[in-house]
Amino acid sequence: MKSINDVNFKGKKVLLRVDFNVPLNDRKEITDDTRMRESMPTIKKLLDDGAALIIMAHFGRPKKGGFEEEFSLNPVAKHLSEMLGKSVLFTQEVLVDTVAGFSANLEDGDVMLLENIRFYPEETKGDIGFAEKLAKLGDAYVNDAFGTAHREHSSTATIARFFPNDKYFGFLMESEVKNLEKLIHNPKKPFTAIVGGSKVSSKIDILKNLAPIVDNIIIGGGMTYTFLKAMGINIGTSICEEDKVEMAKELMKDMEKNNTKLILPIDHIIADKFSNDANTRMTSDQSIPDGFMGMDIGDKSIEMFKNIILDSKTILWNGPMGVFEMSSFAKGTFAIAEYIAKSTKEGAFSAVGGGDSVAAINQSGFAKDVSYISTGGGAMLEYLEGKVLPGIKAIID
Repeated sequence: MKSINDVNFKGKKVLLRVDFNVPLNDRKEITDDTRMRESMPTIKKLLDDGAALIIMAHFGRPKKGGFEEEFSLNPVAKHLSEMLGKSVLFTQEVLVDTVAGFSANLEDGDVMLLENIRFYPEETKGDIGFAEKLAKLGDAYVNDAFGTAHREHSSTATIARFFPNDKYFGFLMESEVKNLEKLIHNPKKPFTAIVGGSKVSSKIDILKNLAPIVDNIIIGGGMTYTFLKAMGINIGTSICEEDKVEMAKELMKDMEKNNTKLILPIDHIIADKFSNDANTRMTSDQSIPDGFMGMDIGDKSIEMFKNIILDSKTILWNGPMGVFEMSSFAKGTFAIAEYIAKSTKEGAFSAVGGGDSVAAINQSGFAKDVSYISTGGGAMLEYLEGKVLPGIKAIID
């Protein structure tokens, strides 16, 4: 693995790809700068060496093929200046011919942030000509954007071919890869995967890939009800992917073949409508009466999951146990966060990934108590599915 730790970048202009796709409020203020903070060690290492930085990032999903005010990185540029305690040159554009002059005049320690790289359709197409123009701005390339590692875009993958001897992982990318490798290769046993979310279809590949690796797969969230339907259990009006029931049956056979225990909730918090103020009750078993939908796991399920989690030495969590965004149905998800944190304190290695899971672990107050939180939900899932991520392959090749 080519790490920036092994190199001194003094006097070099470094093209750095980061994931600064942060949330903004209506006043264009950043409400959570976690992604920016995660790349600070890489940025500071390069600046401490004496490099000049040309930072590339995207924001949102612009569709017009040109500048769109709502997707400008201007608020990010201002916040980055505050974080670094120094002025950041913001180009307001990515037109490489214009930016080339700025880049040529950068001095050691200077920082330049390019405008949203996705304002150019060539970026998402992985256009080689566009990548070559970007490459001419710098002497070395560093990718610290794990959240986009599964995209074969110009600034995340194609560009690396123009730096055969000067392409590296940033500290964040390096940490993500090392931690995910811990999960896939020789994890400590028992290994428990907790997989939630609304759809089985979005988790099929990860479940198939995890089946031979893990000892337990705990299922929660909306995907629970597709599995219960496959078992012939009544699920009322709960969310269910009817066209994936047979697939759920196949997945259960797969797990049985691999001696992997599939653990489904044994009771539920149910509601008569999808609302925080709905009429609710707890079931006594797995079945859900007509006219009601499952919204969270019940107390008996929480206790059962707790015992499995506390007995585990490796834990992967991807997906909530219920509609935790509504306070009436957050208990199960936050309980899982608490027990993962407790198991970690007792020596387990724990990894949390996926937007909803990361939000849940942060809201629960236990984020600091787990081993590793992935910054890239989609990239993490594809890595665990066994797929080769273009952004990683481009640096390793």
